[in-house]
Amino acid sequence: MMTEQDAAKVLSDAELVPCAEMPLMDARRLVDACLGADVPALVHREACAKVGCTPKFQVLVRPEDGPRVATLLQQRWLDSIQAEGLGSGGTLMQPPPAQDEEGEPPCPACGTAAPLVAGACADCGLQLD
Repeated sequence: MMTEQDAAKVLSDAELVPCAEMPLMDARRLVDACLGADVPALVHREACAKVGCTPKFQVLVRPEDGPRVATLLQQRWLDSIQAEGLGSGGTLMQPPPAQDEEGEPPCPACGTAAPLVAGACADCGLQLD
């Protein structure tokens, strides 16, 4: 398992991108999950110029680690669905495929991987464009 110090060394000279913005405790949990999966990540406090702004924290990773973090987030979500007993028919819902045969990414709301219709998901209508 990667430690925070290991991650800091790996990320010291790397290009970093935010992969999530959330409250501090959630950001720390996500970083712990990333480190447990050998994905270097760190918590960064986002500056806010507004008076009375609630602090926001970002989880920063290398661009190439973004898909691995997305998989971790999806698995955590599926685990919480299972823990609540909300899987369809008492079974764990399976994550949608990364792409369909035509290379279309899945809809983040319903998982349908199909061409957009007027910028929206062909199945649920979520506006994506």
